[in-house]
Amino acid sequence: MRNNLTPWSPVPIRLILGLGFIYHGYVKLFTSVGQDNFLRLLNDIGVPAAGIFSWVIGGLEFLGGIALLLGSFMTITNILLLINMAVAMFWVNLPNGFDLMNVNIMIEAGPKFGVPGIEINLLYIACLISLLFTGAGNLSVDTFRKEKNSISTVNIDS
Repeated sequence: MRNNLTPWSPVPIRLILGLGFIYHGYVKLFTSVGQDNFLRLLNDIGVPAAGIFSWVIGGLEFLGGIALLLGSFMTITNILLLINMAVAMFWVNLPNGFDLMNVNIMIEAGPKFGVPGIEINLLYIACLISLLFTGAGNLSVDTFRKEKNSISTVNIDS
């Protein structure tokens, strides 16, 4: 029974990561508040050509998220998103420690959160590495292409 379910194991990881990257990319690309805040962050941490990189990173996250959802171009998508997450982890999140919920101050209305630590980056990186090893799994464009190619090969050889 377990072996029959193995091709399904990457699917929930792909879907959750894909939605996460689409969301963050969308905010960076298509909302003025997200664009302004992300550009300010990149400038504050000293990223050269921050204006260009804000669009590149937003596009990578948005399109990479779509590719993850579809299970398409998994190797290159995972490598690019791994680089993205590693750079974000070292340049943005590492100075803030480990904790995802980095509470800056408690006020009467509740906690005020700062920039998160590396915890979420590590979770994303672990999932991306897992997908790099396992491939897209079922319900994916990559698997459909492999099956189509193997059927074509069988028909040609027959």
